[in-house]
Amino acid sequence: MIEPLPNETLAPTRNAVKRYVQPSGEESRLITPIKKTRVAEEVADRIRVLMLDGTFPPGQPLPSERHLAERFGVSRGSIRDALRTLETIGLLETRHGQGTFPHELSVDRLVAPLASVMAYRPDLQDELLDVRRMFEPAVARAAAMRATDEDLADLERILETQRQKLKRGQSAIAEDTAFHAIMARSTRNRVVMSIMATLNDLLVDSRTQSLRQKGRPGRSIDGHEAVVAALRRRDGEGASQAMRHHIDQIADLHVPAHKGPNPPAK
Repeated sequence: MIEPLPNETLAPTRNAVKRYVQPSGEESRLITPIKKTRVAEEVADRIRVLMLDGTFPPGQPLPSERHLAERFGVSRGSIRDALRTLETIGLLETRHGQGTFPHELSVDRLVAPLASVMAYRPDLQDELLDVRRMFEPAVARAAAMRATDEDLADLERILETQRQKLKRGQSAIAEDTAFHAIMARSTRNRVVMSIMATLNDLLVDSRTQSLRQKGRPGRSIDGHEAVVAALRRRDGEGASQAMRHHIDQIADLHVPAHKGPNPPAK
């Protein structure tokens, strides 16, 4: 448990707000002086952990900036920067005259920060492809076991639209994105769906560029058709391998960003 802060008080409020009670014990390791140079980021990380473990529960205000600064051993400016970061990504809310409150932690609020980071780190695109290799084959395997007839019909409709657009020379980026979203929906797992939605947001630019390359739209459709065929057979391993092969084909178009060619799927 965390030792109580000395003379802890909260900002006065018109409405009754529960007083923050400092737990004591092992959790106090998270509220200790910080030695790293990226102080505000470290403070934000620790506060996020304290929110996750219930030390800072939703509905109760955080301790004052002054007391947080004393316990973390940093300046109040660093505390303000950390709180501003957490508020920007939706984890905290400032209520005038009452204080700063943790939000209820939803899947969207936990996943969204990834999109914010990746949007400003184009150098991580290769690693994003690596994440897709780890994640999407597993999604395809689960979808093969859980997809409904409606899911399969939706996937077939997307494929048909892709084929028609390919014949007309039109972009099918919306259908490409929708295909992977419905694959995630087919798992009946809300966390998977949220992670896939984040990946789809991150992939908009790269999909737009790659689908302009000669032969890429046709290869995309071929990859999608192989996955759907495995889903119809309820073949989890086949769906996983088909998705892995599909992503490897995409990765081949990004070879200049790699140190070498992408290894073939096993």
